[in-house]
Amino acid sequence: MTAGPRAILHVDMDAFYVSVELRRRPDLHGKPVVVGGTGPRGVIAAANYEARRFGVYSAMPSSTARRMCPHAVFLSGDHELYAQVSAQVHEIFQSVTPFVEPLALDEAFLDVTGALRLLGDEMHIARLVRAEVWQQLDLRCSVGVAPNKFLAKLASKAAKPVARPDGVHEGPGVVQVRPGDELAFLHPLPVTALWGVGPATLERLQRLGVRTVRDLAELDEAALVSAVGAAHGQHLHRLSWAIDDRPVEVDREMKSIGHEETYPADLHTYDELRRELVRLADGVASRLRAHGTAARTLSLKVRFAGFHTITRSTTVPGAVHTANGIVKAVDPLLQAVDPSPGVRLLGVSASNFSPPAEQLSLLDDAAAAESEWDAAEATVDAIRSRFGNTAIGPASAVRGDGLRLVRKGAQQWGPDQQQ
Repeated sequence: MTAGPRAILHVDMDAFYVSVELRRRPDLHGKPVVVGGTGPRGVIAAANYEARRFGVYSAMPSSTARRMCPHAVFLSGDHELYAQVSAQVHEIFQSVTPFVEPLALDEAFLDVTGALRLLGDEMHIARLVRAEVWQQLDLRCSVGVAPNKFLAKLASKAAKPVARPDGVHEGPGVVQVRPGDELAFLHPLPVTALWGVGPATLERLQRLGVRTVRDLAELDEAALVSAVGAAHGQHLHRLSWAIDDRPVEVDREMKSIGHEETYPADLHTYDELRRELVRLADGVASRLRAHGTAARTLSLKVRFAGFHTITRSTTVPGAVHTANGIVKAVDPLLQAVDPSPGVRLLGVSASNFSPPAEQLSLLDDAAAAESEWDAAEATVDAIRSRFGNTAIGPASAVRGDGLRLVRKGAQQWGPDQQQ
């Protein structure tokens, strides 16, 4: 007996960050609103559909967005709030099926194949999810329904509202690609709808006369492989025939923990950068300990004023989870960097996770020192747990108005005007 087609949903929140902000700023409904870094070096994280009418979109520089839509309301991002609301959204997903694969705070795949007998067909479940998100959280989402993940994601895009110069047009909310209708839905789409078709690949495909997915599907696979390479060509050929066997992955393994920060003005000296390194290391170490893990590979990211970016990594013999251990590992990498051209962004990340290294001998001065740091930073965690994250921190984080600690996602869209 062969298994039937899968029932996969892709749920994508509509302008999630802005929609969360509008819950506490209802006076902004109907106005163009943008969330992201509000300073000249900021980046747009999200724009509502009223702002998209003017060509504003995510990942656009904030300065460009201001020129395109000067009457828009610009709000600083609140990643902590978005994460809290995202957890509530995912609770709704989990109430429908345990097979949920988070992609970001605002989207996820759901495999509802096993829920069909209990909850009804996949369209009923998709509408149920939309209704629950709206009723419980006052937020809108769009849902794609299909036999695989690739088509479900395309379908959710087709379900979304559309912003045009003449106004915002509501989308259908739910779009289904039924088994048997996959190619009828997929083949008329532009070839850029396929995952992996970026500007360079598109240019090569256009030389072969490929404009739509159908054009690519009808292309001889050998010619496609010759144009874009074996692995990439085979991948695109399978997608063009709607073939995607990937399962919904419930347990997505954490690959790395990191923080990076873009500065309002370039930093030009090692001393300035080292102060920032200590702040970043404190944030990374705190998250490592919260996850009950440590890291053996530490990486440094530096972006210069001209946007040239370098990354350097080192692997330590024993896994570390203290700011002191991270700074000791990364500082030699930082000392090898010439900051004189001006550093725009600095980042620190940890990977290659394993349990914290045991100190084998307190007769070893280095081991004894690290053991003392373990105890000290455990005390820091306890103080922050009781009195709040801003109760204690490294001296390098002290500013005129108090501690300026690194928080997850707090500066991922660039510095704000007031920094």
